[in-house]
Amino acid sequence: MKRKLLSVIALLLVVVMSLTSCQLLDSILGNDDTPTTGGPLNIVVNGEKIPSFDKKAYVNVNGGVPTFTEEEITTKSYEFYSELDSLGRCGVTHACIGVDLMPTEDREEIGSVTPSGWKYNGKSNNNKYDTKLVEGGYIYNRCHLIGFQLAGENANNKNLVTGTRYLNIEGMLPFENMIADYVKETKNHVMFRVTPIYDGDNLVPSGIHMEGYSVEDDGDGIFFNVFAYNVQPGIEINYATGENWLSGEAPEPEDVTTQNPDTITYVLNKNSKKFHKSGSSCGNDIKPENREERTCNRQVLIDEGYSPCGTCKP
Repeated sequence: MKRKLLSVIALLLVVVMSLTSCQLLDSILGNDDTPTTGGPLNIVVNGEKIPSFDKKAYVNVNGGVPTFTEEEITTKSYEFYSELDSLGRCGVTHACIGVDLMPTEDREEIGSVTPSGWKYNGKSNNNKYDTKLVEGGYIYNRCHLIGFQLAGENANNKNLVTGTRYLNIEGMLPFENMIADYVKETKNHVMFRVTPIYDGDNLVPSGIHMEGYSVEDDGDGIFFNVFAYNVQPGIEINYATGENWLSGEAPEPEDVTTQNPDTITYVLNKNSKKFHKSGSSCGNDIKPENREERTCNRQVLIDEGYSPCGTCKP
């Protein structure tokens, strides 16, 4: 009886040790299915459901193994950018990174590009927070999918997405630096694929899927497959619109009759490119052929080249 009991205990120990080893391996590979905290995601990458954000800037996908096919792998440098979709969103980008693709001049200004989700109803979503919460203060960066240091792309609207400072610095930059350092040191090539992942028709990606594979050494130098979260700890984001606020301080719904700027009607002078308050004398004096009434956000008119009247001050 005693021997039987010892055998059962020994068997149980083997099972427990096996489970522990599997859990440890899963943790290393980023496959731990332990429940996580953070906002729910409805994202599947390479057939895997991505867990909610849990204080890690990125998680491994497919055990960290990239999925480039033999037909895709090449030692000829190139870069590819998808056309924007019907919502103005970036798609998959991929490249074979070589030293000949890297920039030889400093990066230019990219502020002319307005990625999907950067604005909503004509108003910028790039809110400023305490620098203790967000490095640099502003929540959003115009994030390169294929980093400038790798391909020298500046204001390419097919390569820039609305990404948090956290995504840019903690999630994506480490992998871009890794590739840049490797290519400069070895003069080898790296296959690099970067895909913004959206939930439905959201304008802001939930995260970025990145894969890297060094060609000449069969992945010995660069070998990864990760999903980087487009989050900012301490800040809540409406991914459908890009709007954001401090956690626990969701904005009250606006009274559209008094607060929503889209309900304001302006009078435009299409000849002078001025806009006026509806009902103002200066607006009423505009010739019919030059006059237009528009109900919209004030910033929309400014973006179109109109300026506010100095008399009625709309």
